[in-house]
Amino acid sequence: MKRSPAFVALAFAALAFSSATAATYTVKPGDTLYSVARATGLDASTLMKLNNLSSTTIQVGQRLNTGSADSNAKAPVRPSQAVAAPSRGGAFVRSAATRFLGIRYVLGGNGNGGIDCSAFTMNVFRQMGINLPRTAAAQWGVGAPVNRSHLREGDLVFFNTTGRNASHVGIYLGGGLMANANSYRGRSMVEPLFSNPYWASRYQGARRVLN
Repeated sequence: MKRSPAFVALAFAALAFSSATAATYTVKPGDTLYSVARATGLDASTLMKLNNLSSTTIQVGQRLNTGSADSNAKAPVRPSQAVAAPSRGGAFVRSAATRFLGIRYVLGGNGNGGIDCSAFTMNVFRQMGINLPRTAAAQWGVGAPVNRSHLREGDLVFFNTTGRNASHVGIYLGGGLMANANSYRGRSMVEPLFSNPYWASRYQGARRVLN
């Protein structure tokens, strides 16, 4: 059957439209928002905005909008690029940390009933698909060292509070703030870093695990 020029034009338009429709990703067991962002070439904060997510929690079987298939194909992003810039990853780090704020401090605690400093950082980074060692001293040995003047959101910050290396750890949130499980205050919280004389005088260094 001979097709009219108008019909052919409409057919091509339909094909073009379908190629630009939104691409989706179905969440599988073991996925985190952070790992999905890396796999789809997006930064985590953009993925949250695309799906109107107010937290980093995702469910197995959930279909996530990852933008248009056409734009994803034209601008691939390597996994190492997905979380590097603080302007892109900061909101995601803060969202992950917020889930564990206000929990009672318990030395050796691992969960909602009580948590210590290294368990706090371990749980926050687990939300981003990164497994950290259990103790502050062991976490001091991972990632890459970061100069104080180059700190960015998501860097682990370490302190000598007991006369030994890396006896306390927190997460830098930007703006001179860190999130940590504070034994003196008795809970996990956000507080100033270098404007607080206690922390400033005990600061040891920082490590970067978000490349």
